[in-house]
Amino acid sequence: MRRHCSWTPCAIFCPEPHGASLVDKRRKAPDLSHERKLRQEIYDAMAAGRMSVGQAVAAMRRISRLTQPEFAKHRGFSVQSLRLIESDKTNPTIDTLGKIASIFGLQVGFVPKTGSCVSWQELERGLSESPEAVPLPSRIERSE
Repeated sequence: MRRHCSWTPCAIFCPEPHGASLVDKRRKAPDLSHERKLRQEIYDAMAAGRMSVGQAVAAMRRISRLTQPEFAKHRGFSVQSLRLIESDKTNPTIDTLGKIASIFGLQVGFVPKTGSCVSWQELERGLSESPEAVPLPSRIERSE
């Protein structure tokens, strides 16, 4: 059975086999509810750290039904740059990531790693046990 494409994460996010490629927008009208579901699953996978930046860019581009040349032209960079990003063979600049993210309603920023949140008690204990401990300013309010 063929899937939307040979891209491995598509098998994870799209269990239903189809004969046409997601990118081949001339064959089939888009199923918006299906695309919304795929998009949310990709957001969840990105948040959980199960997808690289390149995999996420490729997935979002395919869901948007754009070819690499179409997407690269729309975002203002070369097809070669996009291919390197999608294959995780380059580290895109913050500006490039911003151009890519904006079309999907995303923004580039710092987010905590999954499971890496530290409680105030752990933070204070770690600071007090360290020989070069820096006291927490008294003006910082703690919500426990």
